[in-house]
Amino acid sequence: MSITIYHNPRCSKSRKTLELLESNGISPTIVEYLQSPPDAEGLQRIAGLVGRPLADLLRRGEDVFRDAGDSVPLKDEAMLAAWVHDHPKALERPIVVDEDNNRGVVGRPPENVLELI
Repeated sequence: MSITIYHNPRCSKSRKTLELLESNGISPTIVEYLQSPPDAEGLQRIAGLVGRPLADLLRRGEDVFRDAGDSVPLKDEAMLAAWVHDHPKALERPIVVDEDNNRGVVGRPPENVLELI
């Protein structure tokens, strides 16, 4: 099983999701997305695997999103993906992807990850 977690170690939900994976015998690939954000194409792929538009995977309460205001291109998926790449703090966390089965979930609540395993 090839699992990737887009992880923020400072986030309690992200840490709990990682803990759930590991307690179920899964050693995921850990991508600390704040240091290594996925490129725009990768972000669009992740949204597709989760089954939601990228706009639904944004943390709209984050300062970076609120400060951007109307300049966030919510209606253009490609432009939004480029914006999120440049502002990864706005991306929901954690996101867990099952690479083998082309599925993904948002780990809020962390137990959502159990759908993949």
